[in-house]
Amino acid sequence: MTSTPVFSWRILGLVVLGGMLGVAARAALVWPIDIAAVPVVTAAINIVGACALGVVVGVLGTQHPSARAFLGTGILGGFTTYSAFAVQVATLAPTAPWLAALLGAFSLVAGIAAAGLGLWVGRRLAHRSAADDAPEEAE
Repeated sequence: MTSTPVFSWRILGLVVLGGMLGVAARAALVWPIDIAAVPVVTAAINIVGACALGVVVGVLGTQHPSARAFLGTGILGGFTTYSAFAVQVATLAPTAPWLAALLGAFSLVAGIAAAGLGLWVGRRLAHRSAADDAPEEAE
């Protein structure tokens, strides 16, 4: 038997606050650049965000739901953007189909690889932290 998650205004507030910070960070990176560079910057943001989310999940695991909600769903969810990526690929497709396919494939493959790297790093950090917290054995 599974339990139904309980709604929490506190968790929702953390997600909203984190989302505002993540969106602001993405906007600060995208708005000052030439429009032609936006797809490349969006891909870079999504790849960096996927790696960072992997680290967060790797370090926190199933512990610290408030931190996961704020950092993962909030900040990194607001920072990364699937919708902008999808629109950029769809916009490029009619005039530059090979470039659109390359951007789409690269973003997906690199994002998955970055997430895997982030999980590996996060788990190593969590393991190192757990080892540092363990009491030393007497000799």
